[in-house]
Amino acid sequence: MSNDLQVWHLILNASLVVQFVMAVLLAASVASWMIIFRKRALLNATEKAADKFEERFWSGTDLTSLYNAVTHSQDDDRGMVRLFTAGFSEFNRLREQGRVSPDRLVEGAERSMRIALTRETDHLEHRLSFLATVGSTCPYIGLFGTVWGIMTSFHALANVNQATIAMVAPGISEALIATAMGLFAAIPAVIAYNKYSNQVERLELRLDNFKEEFSTILNRQALAGAKA
Repeated sequence: MSNDLQVWHLILNASLVVQFVMAVLLAASVASWMIIFRKRALLNATEKAADKFEERFWSGTDLTSLYNAVTHSQDDDRGMVRLFTAGFSEFNRLREQGRVSPDRLVEGAERSMRIALTRETDHLEHRLSFLATVGSTCPYIGLFGTVWGIMTSFHALANVNQATIAMVAPGISEALIATAMGLFAAIPAVIAYNKYSNQVERLELRLDNFKEEFSTILNRQALAGAKA
């Protein structure tokens, strides 16, 4: 308890520059933790939704029935579901126009799915760059606060005839807190960025593979409809 009070006392008695650095690091840490928890929930939900939809998609269900089911479902449509609805709705829209070649049917569906994939990718990657920025800059921001605090401590000794460790220890201690706060903000951000970047990359690959597989199915349907 006394150590906690001592640390808090050092923070309160730090110079304005060091206090500002600490405030910036604290804000960056809080913001990064909020992003970490939200991104974790988003990516896990997207993976679960993909697992659930793929099971229904490859179960042999009629595509029209599946499309009607997912468009009228109360579940949150995300990821793979959005690619499917975007591609199949465009496919049906072009087919209803009549006199559209199979190639144009598939090209239209693929174009819609590419747009949906781009939006999903952007949504999954949103704010990951902030974690990377926090992880790469916070140690240097903390180091700046430390250097400034040490400079201030030694500058105060200019008019002292006899310098002792006791005179500079508080200033150096409060300065080192800035470095600790910088590492506290950076380390979780770096770990989360690496983990979530890998997870997003795997999800993007999975969505892209589904797009290609679904395009093949639509191509077969278009050719079958043309022959009929």
